[in-house]
Amino acid sequence: DPDRKTEVVLLACGSFNPITNMHLRLFELAKDYFHETGKYKVIKGIISPVGDAYKKKGLISANHRVTMAKLATKNSDWVEVDDWESCQSEWLETLKVLRYHHQKLLSADVTNSLQDAVPITKLGRKRKQESNRHEPIKKKNQSPVVKSVPQVKLLCGSDMLESFGIPNLWKLEDITEIVENHGLVCISRAGNNAQKFIYESDILWRHKNNIHLVEEWITNDISSTKIRRALRRGQSIRYLVPDVVQAYIEKNRLYSPESEDRNAGVLLAPLQKHASDPRSSQAPN
Repeated sequence: DPDRKTEVVLLACGSFNPITNMHLRLFELAKDYFHETGKYKVIKGIISPVGDAYKKKGLISANHRVTMAKLATKNSDWVEVDDWESCQSEWLETLKVLRYHHQKLLSADVTNSLQDAVPITKLGRKRKQESNRHEPIKKKNQSPVVKSVPQVKLLCGSDMLESFGIPNLWKLEDITEIVENHGLVCISRAGNNAQKFIYESDILWRHKNNIHLVEEWITNDISSTKIRRALRRGQSIRYLVPDVVQAYIEKNRLYSPESEDRNAGVLLAPLQKHASDPRSSQAPN
């Protein structure tokens, strides 16, 4: 069926420290882009905050970051928060998080098609042979049973794309598998050099049809770093984060000069892991 759209799940990984209106906008921009192509249907957005083991400077506890993200998406009918990654005791490569969500969709898909496949006795080879006899009648009034598994694509800002160039931050074969098997959706400022960055990387160039560059014409320069700076200085962050997130931060007195010094001088988990492994550039994951 040429009209059938590919289902897409958007996965955003990051610190979300704290989550801002910009993070939420990324999802909306990506969804608009995919729907405008006419080829895709975005069925879900997933926010996966990084765990505390990431050891980033100023990273407050995952518990708070997950709670804020949940508050921020409470009234979204398609973006949700998943705390699997943040509950892990050690830091996980982004690729492993992508794989996890892909697997989760696969197993959910199997369960669904088993439920569709009544009667249960016809599940084996027999059902396949018989299916021709009674399937077409059903097909008219319901969507076809044959469904491709949704693609999980990594949603990111152009800063994440460009972080691929930072030595030891990403493994080469992880980047390859991400763009080869899943795909990237990169929201970039109008006139940003994301395209130039792809051009300058052989791996990204080879898979550029799997990298969706979405131009952001209504620019939004809010970053978590700037939000934390404002909070440390006692300045207002209203209209930069959802009201519920602002209230939660105030109630729990979350960001301070002390919290910003957390993990100061500690090497970021991926840098520790990859720098300590001399084979990391070739080592299979």
